[in-house]
Amino acid sequence: MTHGRGKKAGRGAGLRGGRGNAGLNKHRYMHMIKYMPNHFLGRHGFKRPQSIIKKDKCINVGQLEEGFPGKKSIYLDKEGFDKLLGGGKVNSSFKVEVKKASAKAVEKIKENGGEVTILK
Repeated sequence: MTHGRGKKAGRGAGLRGGRGNAGLNKHRYMHMIKYMPNHFLGRHGFKRPQSIIKKDKCINVGQLEEGFPGKKSIYLDKEGFDKLLGGGKVNSSFKVEVKKASAKAVEKIKENGGEVTILK
């Protein structure tokens, strides 16, 4: 039985009940419930705008000698760094001014006779 549509059963995906996701809320409803249960749930959560998120630019104490050769006083805030971390070895004494510093970084610099000043 063609129900008056002839052999080709209508034009343009007429035999199949539409293309793609057509009919998910009507004649393909059970298919949607069974295989796509989260289809109509929409978006969830909140993504913070990237302009609000600020990541600290960090440098390790082991990079101070190669990054600032010959300097004994280093002003990391003026050089564009926000935080001093304790990775690497310190071979000479430095006087460092920085906004934030890890406890390990302060300890390593003080062991070699250096000084760390944390800015407000």
